[in-house]
Amino acid sequence: MKVLIACGGTGGHINPGLAIADIIKSKYPDTEFLFAGTPKGMESKLVPKAGYKLETIKVAGFQRKISLENIGRNAKAVAYLITSGKRAKEIISKYKPDIAIGTGGYAAGPVIRKAAKMGIPTAIHEQNAYPGVTNKLLSKEVDYVMLTVIEALEYMDKSKFEYSVTGLPVRSNINKMSKAEARKKLGFDDSFTILSFGGSLGAGCINDTMTETIKWHVKNGLKINHIHGYGGMGKDTFPQAMSEAGIPMKSERLRITEYINDMDVCLAAADLVICRSGASTLAELEAAGKASILIPSPIVAGNHQYHNAMVLGKAGAAIVIEQKDVTNERIIKEIEKLYNEPEKTEVMSAEAAKLCITDTNDRILEVIDKLIAKSKK
Repeated sequence: MKVLIACGGTGGHINPGLAIADIIKSKYPDTEFLFAGTPKGMESKLVPKAGYKLETIKVAGFQRKISLENIGRNAKAVAYLITSGKRAKEIISKYKPDIAIGTGGYAAGPVIRKAAKMGIPTAIHEQNAYPGVTNKLLSKEVDYVMLTVIEALEYMDKSKFEYSVTGLPVRSNINKMSKAEARKKLGFDDSFTILSFGGSLGAGCINDTMTETIKWHVKNGLKINHIHGYGGMGKDTFPQAMSEAGIPMKSERLRITEYINDMDVCLAAADLVICRSGASTLAELEAAGKASILIPSPIVAGNHQYHNAMVLGKAGAAIVIEQKDVTNERIIKEIEKLYNEPEKTEVMSAEAAKLCITDTNDRILEVIDKLIAKSKK
């Protein structure tokens, strides 16, 4: 069997594509895969690194804000749009896939659209509660739509396709360790434990408020263990702020690093997680059953992180605070409440766990099997 997977732009689109390939291989080990993506996006590195072949197609999004720079970008996007259909057909005609799957990003648009028009069984996977533009358009042309959360369906025309709420694949090592084991591995005692991060690049808003939060609980002698990943954005400022406050980067209660390379251990150890609300992060919070304070990034397409966060917020699994409303005082007040009322944290954790779809791989394979059956007709 030959499978074509189109994705690109961000890890949020690429990693689900890679995960779906691995899921298919688990049942059909002889499957051949080809990925389609842009030549300069993250997929150009991540896909070959994962051991898969990548064919490239030049695609770009349109900029709505008017400026001389954006006029040039839009002219390039138009040029790419004119040639993308031809390039997509070249990729598909040469590879001759049995089925095709898109996981979002601009590259998925022309490739999956052309595959559908050429009669190849197609599906897309939407990671967010508010679908991206590419997937909203493709949902009118594909055979099946896989959703991480049902809330995304209200933004699509569900009369056009069959759908399945599959959830989002997460790293297999998530939730493999008990809280006690994880804390022992990190050198922490059994006190209230916070995990905070803003992604690999970091987030200025989260770094700023965590600077004050760490000062608060250290100087007040609270029994709080704290793991913080400040990311590339904070590599100069965060260590300096800690140094000026006389707070060590590592102690019996602190572990402050640029990157968190053992997220599975840190997540297992935590009582409370403070972070952004990308789809993959939230899927891991649900899989691990963790209470959270979510600060959605305000600079993402369609404000989708806010919509993602509100799924947990409405379920009572998270406290959602928009970035414009973040203050040091408010974050500290929310943490203090949870610190003093551990039963509330436990309830939030339980609600997060209830949102987890534990058979995601099986649900995705059900859709794959439908596509395979369709391809044999």
